[in-house]
Amino acid sequence: MTDVINQTQTYEAQMGDYFALMKPRVMQLVVFTALVGLVVAPVSINPFVGFVAVLCIAVGAGASGALNMWWDADIDAIMQRTLKRPIPSGAVTGGEALGIGLTLSGFSVVLLFLATNALAAGLLAFTIFFYAVVYSMWLKRTTPQNIVIGGAAGAFPPMIGWAVATGSVSIESVLMFALIFMWTPPHFWALALFVKSDYGDAGVPMLTETHGRTITRKHIFAYCLPLVVASVWLGFTSIGGPFYMITTVALNAWFIKGCYAIWQRTDADSDVDSHAVERRTFIVSIYYLFGHFGALLVEALLRNYGLTSWAGW
Repeated sequence: MTDVINQTQTYEAQMGDYFALMKPRVMQLVVFTALVGLVVAPVSINPFVGFVAVLCIAVGAGASGALNMWWDADIDAIMQRTLKRPIPSGAVTGGEALGIGLTLSGFSVVLLFLATNALAAGLLAFTIFFYAVVYSMWLKRTTPQNIVIGGAAGAFPPMIGWAVATGSVSIESVLMFALIFMWTPPHFWALALFVKSDYGDAGVPMLTETHGRTITRKHIFAYCLPLVVASVWLGFTSIGGPFYMITTVALNAWFIKGCYAIWQRTDADSDVDSHAVERRTFIVSIYYLFGHFGALLVEALLRNYGLTSWAGW
């Protein structure tokens, strides 16, 4: 990793290169789910404070991304889908990424603490630590359970948003966490199935490399079951409702259909159609998660106008 981190820049870095360090696509998911966690909470807060809180969570997520890219610079330089990231491409040095990551980490946690409360700031600090240290530095390179356990890092944002508003943890925030946590493995295993040898070339013990594609397909379908439980259970809490339940039934049917199709496939099938089913299910999984949190947001907006509730169902 040292050789990659210390490489000489091949051209002058642009603002876009530094922004790319923060994994903006991942940040979109973090910001959206954190915002939903904040909005659906039963306690309203000042809009400006809410804006600052979501900004802090986004910056914290960006800090995690920068630290991850600093640590993973060596394997990013090997994998085809990460070759153009700022460090392996030579746009940004490893030292710059580390400095940006540490600075943004401290800034986001301290500001969130000053703007909201200690629980929210503590959860954000733990999330950054979990992603950068527990997942990136330990789990990712040592166990095929890397994405299973490491998925907790991406599951914390709605819990942080809830804590910003309420200063507490509840069954609602735990189930939002569980929804993302159980969704993460099938989402990333579907990706691993169609990036072929990327993870193997980089020495990352993804399930596809350690146990094979057949076992991975079975695991993808198996994770649908607890995912359905978490998503439906969430609909019966105070933040659920009729609209959410209709949405979760439709989304679960759509996602399970894709996961079942993956389970029924063989390597020969994948070779014929270039992993079309895996790619399609991976995309469906993105709609699945955004759809669930979008439905929670709609329920909150409807509830504010007294238009829907389980009491009136």
